[in-house]
Amino acid sequence: MEDLERYNHLNEYLKKKFGERTLKICIDGGFTCPNRDGKLGYGGCIYCSEKGSGELINSNESITKQVEQYFQSYRAKRANKFIVYFQNFTNTYDTVENLKSKYDAALIDDRIVGLEVGTRPDCITEEIVKLLKSYADRYYVCVELGLQTSNDKIGEKINRGYTSEQFSNAVKLLNKYNIDVVAHIMVGLPDETKQDIQNTVNFINAHTLQGVKIHCTYVVENTVLAQMYRNGEYKALELDDYIETLIDIMTHLKPELVIHRITGDAPKDILVAPHWNKHKMWILHGFEKRFRGRNLWQGKYYFL
Repeated sequence: MEDLERYNHLNEYLKKKFGERTLKICIDGGFTCPNRDGKLGYGGCIYCSEKGSGELINSNESITKQVEQYFQSYRAKRANKFIVYFQNFTNTYDTVENLKSKYDAALIDDRIVGLEVGTRPDCITEEIVKLLKSYADRYYVCVELGLQTSNDKIGEKINRGYTSEQFSNAVKLLNKYNIDVVAHIMVGLPDETKQDIQNTVNFINAHTLQGVKIHCTYVVENTVLAQMYRNGEYKALELDDYIETLIDIMTHLKPELVIHRITGDAPKDILVAPHWNKHKMWILHGFEKRFRGRNLWQGKYYFL
């Protein structure tokens, strides 16, 4: 079995879909979250920094300027087709009119073939889904939904602010309009057990999804999780444990799901733990070596 066939790599999926290499342009749309602005709470999830997931994005620029700067950079020379990815915070948390204005501000170049939006399941409504669907005749449209865990008690502990049932309802609504859905799951959350992770994988397999992003839980400065870590209330995963958990997840996931990533990129300047997260290739190479060496593949145990 060829290495690339052992699991569904995003790069290969996009190459098949668009006929050539296709890259993402990460955008900060100036959004916030309902558990940061006071609607549900303050501070966000316990692992989330003030900058959110888009630590490397130049959020000081307008949406259009961010896209223009990308196309002026060396990165634009690596491909001919691109997907604009609204990454930071909750990118459907606004009025439909404002959302349309923001999405339109990014879709400014003929080389852009897709619109991808990261959000929370409690910020998906039929009105918003209809807006997203309105782009589907010109662009590939995809929504990334945070799940992190199917255990709602852990969800409460990490201050997620929504339930697994709300995730299911959002997926059904997106399915209704034939919009691709990518679920985010995290490994190494506080109080999480191996059974919790298996339950989360089973939960994902029970839904109609097109992709999965797997993240390791890392600790960054100025977060509740950092306080917990320093107080001895949270212990970060060891690299070996993370790789073994990745293997368990991958072999039990539906074989047709596209794997968008198998680790998160921690911002090195504010990373507290685990320190191995600074070395992405340790994770990728360690996983690939064991996966290949044990003759494993995505979904090998899904049918068992």
